[in-house]
Amino acid sequence: MRFNRLDLNLLVALDALLDEKKTTAAAQRLSVSQSAISGMLARLRVYFEDDLLVQVGRQMELTPLGRDLADPVRQLILQIQATVAIRPALSIATERRNFKITVSDYTVPILIAPLVRRLQALAPCITITLLPQIENTGLALRRGETDLTIVPDGYLDADHPHLLLFEDSYSCVVWDGNTEVGATLDLATFARCGHVAPHLGRPGAPTVAERHLAASGVTRSIAVTTHDFTSQATLVVGTQLITTMQTRLAHDSAARLPLRVLAVPVAMPTLRVCMQWHDYQSADPAHRWLREQLVAVAQPA
Repeated sequence: MRFNRLDLNLLVALDALLDEKKTTAAAQRLSVSQSAISGMLARLRVYFEDDLLVQVGRQMELTPLGRDLADPVRQLILQIQATVAIRPALSIATERRNFKITVSDYTVPILIAPLVRRLQALAPCITITLLPQIENTGLALRRGETDLTIVPDGYLDADHPHLLLFEDSYSCVVWDGNTEVGATLDLATFARCGHVAPHLGRPGAPTVAERHLAASGVTRSIAVTTHDFTSQATLVVGTQLITTMQTRLAHDSAARLPLRVLAVPVAMPTLRVCMQWHDYQSADPAHRWLREQLVAVAQPA
């Protein structure tokens, strides 16, 4: 199909080329040969009267027009995908969809696990794919690489809608055989004991809680640095170590491990966990239903 002399089939190739900035990567993404993607690029160059991609040293770079086209073309592709996904009436019991959800491991046991149980009961044909949180979650959202992202409110993308799912606090967790920590945890003991601290991503970056503790003026001895949230509780078992983690996750861990959950002897910020989605999906009935289910399972039991 052509529109203003442009073969609309080339739009998908254009999107891949402008996003990947490599013909080989674009070919792999579209499952076509190198010669096929080169031919598509040649036709696009003729239509736009611009090179779109040029060799600069050892890598390809977008021309100014290529940079200007990248976002509008991506938004157009996403809008087309959303349009063809619309069904005249939603029958959730038989709806066949896969939703990609970007989450940290913190929300998996307390939010995603109950969501999965709900889906199995109400919408067994709906599947979900969990994607790890990376440093720039907003980029994946804008590219349409994820359907939902679940993040603290400080990491939201200002250009897309979001909804608060729940608020959480922070607690300290110790092994129930810890002899250094009594029934309560005072600041002196908190500062004296070794700690388990999560640093996420590559390179590892401190979490919201870790940055706050570092700025509080309390000097801690970090005995173990881990790459996720859920391993924190496991790592203190059988030791005199302390870890500071989200209260919901702390109590979930204590239900399965020999742990004690204590108040943090330092004032901590409230954690506001939100879900965010691309604006083009706001009116999608199945997507809206999924958001409603997340709101439902996010409420405390």
